[in-house]
Amino acid sequence: MTSTASQTPVPLDTVAAATDRLLDTIRGLSDQAVAEPSLLPGWTRGHVLAHLARNADSVVNLLLWAHTGVEIPQYASTFLRDSDIEAGAPRPLAEQLADNEAAANRWLSLARTLTDDAWQAEVRTRQGRPVPATEVRWMRLQEVEIHHVDLDAGYRPSDWPAAFVTRILPQATADLNRLTADTSLEPFAVQATDTDFTATIGTSPATHTISGPGASLVAWLLGRSEGTDLTGTLPTLPAWR
Repeated sequence: MTSTASQTPVPLDTVAAATDRLLDTIRGLSDQAVAEPSLLPGWTRGHVLAHLARNADSVVNLLLWAHTGVEIPQYASTFLRDSDIEAGAPRPLAEQLADNEAAANRWLSLARTLTDDAWQAEVRTRQGRPVPATEVRWMRLQEVEIHHVDLDAGYRPSDWPAAFVTRILPQATADLNRLTADTSLEPFAVQATDTDFTATIGTSPATHTISGPGASLVAWLLGRSEGTDLTGTLPTLPAWR
């Protein structure tokens, strides 16, 4: 994931609105639906819901770090992160909903108390990347918007707000560029048909162009779509998000 420190921080109200949409979708599920497969291989909707709740708690850790100056890792360990998701996945809808409501409220309530100085404090992501605390807002927004789609419960990439697509599309292309830098992937260009965004993945010049709405391009680049609504010859991309 690229640094977005140079961009305007995501407003907390934007994260809150995305969270409200997610919680509304969760409220429409059933115990049976929670146990059914999500769009993520090997994960039920319950896995996605457990991950979303624990992710909210993990970004609380980063905000506490920024607030106190005392280093608090996003997750205590990868093992505990994964085991918490597995343990939380089988829970019924009522427990999943209450957990996500409470975790989201903890994160947003703390976020609204941080001072400007605290927001500029440096913390590190789970991957060890140093970022200003303001970027934690963007990290959480991505989790909410992308995993909302992963629930496969009616929320689609086309439902992503335009501002989210505008922000994540250049990030997704830049990240994929780095990921495939040492591979034999044939260079190609992506072009959004609803904005003026264009980018090349691979060493220029591109041999062909893949075009479509920005949200469709993001969904394909992130592995959330087969790209049937895009034009151009689509290569096989690595699974990376």
